[in-house]
Amino acid sequence: MFGRGSRPRYVIVGLGNPGPAYAKTRHNAGANLVEQLAGQIGVDLKRTRAQARVGEGDLEGSNVVLAVPTTYVNDSGRPVARLVRKQSIKPGQLVVVQDELDLPPGVVRLKVGGGTAGHNGLRSIEASLRSRDFLRLRIGVGKPPSKEEGADHVLSKLAPRDRELIDAAIARGIEGLHVLVRDGVDAAQNMLHAAT
Repeated sequence: MFGRGSRPRYVIVGLGNPGPAYAKTRHNAGANLVEQLAGQIGVDLKRTRAQARVGEGDLEGSNVVLAVPTTYVNDSGRPVARLVRKQSIKPGQLVVVQDELDLPPGVVRLKVGGGTAGHNGLRSIEASLRSRDFLRLRIGVGKPPSKEEGADHVLSKLAPRDRELIDAAIARGIEGLHVLVRDGVDAAQNMLHAAT
């Protein structure tokens, strides 16, 4: 499809914990999105030695690499940094898809750079890349009842209504990635941020 050595327009990485016990938790919203996008565009995510399931395909006429690290979220940095180096991309071509406590379920936002907001996966990626200039596609999963319950909250099974809202946000996020690749960051932000 693409010439050997051709660089992807974007590397899109979905964060989540490995194994069926975590598959439908809030913390796996990013991995769920990338897996759904891979299915829609016919990309097979194959396990690699670089601690990630990776596949390459066409999105809106551009070469993209999709990946889901096989590490736990908190250790996402090393596999993501390896991908960035292997694909010879700049941080601005990396899209990290993540769960976001600071957004309510159903809301999705695209952010360029910024802090980690306490997300250990982002902290790990920033430390490994030595950059915070990558894109973050943030899938709202809602705040826990109290600060102490943050880890339990993102790892808990979803109530049906929250599952419905997060599934809708994932679908919207996939639309946003199509717009990002086709029309750029500003257009994707306008589309996503006007939606809710």
